[in-house]
Amino acid sequence: MSSKKDYAVQFVAREQAELHAVERDPTPLAPDEIAGSSIVTLISAGTETTGSYSADSGFPRGSGYAAVFQAEVVGAEVTDVQAGDYIFCMGNHRSYHRVKRDAAIPLPQGLAPETGVFARLMNVSLTTLTTTTARPPERVVVTGLGIIGNLAAQNFTHAGYEVFACEPIESRRKVAIECGLKNVLPAVPVADPDIVDTVALVVDCSGHEQAVLDGCNVVRKKGEVVLIATPWRRYTEMYAHTILRAIFHRYVVVRSGWEWELPHQATEFRTNSIYGNLNAGVRWLGEGRMCVAPLATKISPGDAQTAYQNLLHKRNERLTYLFDWTTL
Repeated sequence: MSSKKDYAVQFVAREQAELHAVERDPTPLAPDEIAGSSIVTLISAGTETTGSYSADSGFPRGSGYAAVFQAEVVGAEVTDVQAGDYIFCMGNHRSYHRVKRDAAIPLPQGLAPETGVFARLMNVSLTTLTTTTARPPERVVVTGLGIIGNLAAQNFTHAGYEVFACEPIESRRKVAIECGLKNVLPAVPVADPDIVDTVALVVDCSGHEQAVLDGCNVVRKKGEVVLIATPWRRYTEMYAHTILRAIFHRYVVVRSGWEWELPHQATEFRTNSIYGNLNAGVRWLGEGRMCVAPLATKISPGDAQTAYQNLLHKRNERLTYLFDWTTL
């Protein structure tokens, strides 16, 4: 494989994203590798804006972890992928990808790249879905309907749970309704006697301490409150005692929703895995179970600064952006 220039979205200073030329790996393709040009990559709105775009050091650096590329070169040992196939991978925002076969997921025939790439953000809450003690048709409350929360509510709905999706921002509630979600509420129904003490699981995708407290006050005894969102900053003047008191007296199980609790690949005695869930996500998308068209706006990677600024300052109508690499 000859050395060649590619392009990547890089953060070059605090709150400054630019498209830069980068060197392609010049080493020969390994027998178990696949490589090709990117079609789309998807911004993870919270992690990439608050967690990386707004950071103060470590420049320049790449970002992104959701990509679909079209296979162009296939290693000699790869027998189930052909040139021209669309491949999902956990790749950065760049114009060319090269991955091992066990880190590549071919999209089903007919599944559009801009749809298949959402499997990556579905996966964040699929870890909780496969580790929770709650079982369908129990009640689940999802707090925060950004891109992760919206997909979490859809995941649990399609797995057979009764879902209540809670979000104070009206535009996000409208997107949730557009995606077909039912029981879309402006707040956790902590005063509704028909719901309080009947919820098996609260999935917090807001990172807001009030949402966590509300979750503790709505779950049944020994119900779970799983913290998926990163608490980037403090939102209230609440004392820890307030939440601890609710946890103790209501017998709440509070735990991290750390996505990487699962192994990358299934093992003999542990069948749930990151790539197992990613494959399931791609399959669900291919079967039309998930509604993702209203979630993102497509934009050229050359306009990355506009995308990140809009997300940071909540000026976007949708929940995130797709970079369309075919525009370069």
